[in-house]
Amino acid sequence: MTGARVQLIGLTKQYGTGDPAVDHVDLDIRPGEFITLLGPSGSGKTTTLNMIVGFTDPTSGRIELNGNDISRTPAHKRNFGMVFQNYALFPHLTVAQNVAFPLRERKVAAAETDKLVREALDLVDLGGMGHRRPHELSGGQQQRVALARAVVFSPNLLLLDEPLSALDRKLRQSLQREIKRLHDELGLTFVFVTHDQDEAMTLSDRIAIFDQGRIVAVGTPTELYHRPNTTFVARFLGESNVFAGRYLAASDVYEWHDRKWAVSPGGGGEGQALIVRPERLGVALDETSVPAGSNVAPAAVTDVSFYGTYYRIELAFADDSVGCAVLPVGAPAEISPGARVVAHWRPEDQVLVSE
Repeated sequence: MTGARVQLIGLTKQYGTGDPAVDHVDLDIRPGEFITLLGPSGSGKTTTLNMIVGFTDPTSGRIELNGNDISRTPAHKRNFGMVFQNYALFPHLTVAQNVAFPLRERKVAAAETDKLVREALDLVDLGGMGHRRPHELSGGQQQRVALARAVVFSPNLLLLDEPLSALDRKLRQSLQREIKRLHDELGLTFVFVTHDQDEAMTLSDRIAIFDQGRIVAVGTPTELYHRPNTTFVARFLGESNVFAGRYLAASDVYEWHDRKWAVSPGGGGEGQALIVRPERLGVALDETSVPAGSNVAPAAVTDVSFYGTYYRIELAFADDSVGCAVLPVGAPAEISPGARVVAHWRPEDQVLVSE
């Protein structure tokens, strides 16, 4: 199998007279890439997926597959695999018959069908279970059957619509590893839809973040996490400490209340908020304990939670905003609810973003 290139060009979907569900989306999905469409409910990610697969016609714009316009090509002629949240298995068919279904629709010979079904079931570690019915399998096993059915006919593209959201946390993590392994082995282009930030970070080569029908950021998980471009992206993709002040270009500092913070070279910009991720934020009992060159902000500890390998310290800052720090085990016992502390971080560990 080889991964297809998919390009979305000005893709728009309008229902009625309200705001578009998808509003002029441009996205170049690279061959063999694992790309995730991430965003809150109603942000347009599932509608975009449905237009790619052919279940929904775009109002305007184009979808190109390897340079060819497929915007009006029926779904069954696009040769795309699809995995749904609810598995969509036929309960009256065996596992093998479910996996064979797309091959029989394509009139593949019986002997070749049997061979491809065996290979697909082995690929998802369900060899020997072809005789069972879906109700005899666990939820995770049913989703593996759905994956096998989606790849058995060598599709150009595999689309996955929140396929793990119905599973418990442990099983979801196991299937995440399975999906990633399948992607690496098959070399297919995967387009994955989820609202789960951790899932997107774990699986993706790149993430496209949706908000109100538009893509507001595209990048690798590392790029988007460490260098978000807006407060929405910073807040949506992980936790953030957001300081609302202003950048003073004349003196090249960031002003927050009575504090003036150093800005790393090239890190300034007009009218921006300052972001510090929790694991980059230190907490000291007083300013004399803060490393030289750090930016500091006074805070009050509102809660301390223990997670085995780290503590999560919730903080209230002087402007009534809230934030948090992640500290390793061994943090001073005095850092407890009600304590007055000093949050600190290095200028190179902050990022200035637009509101």
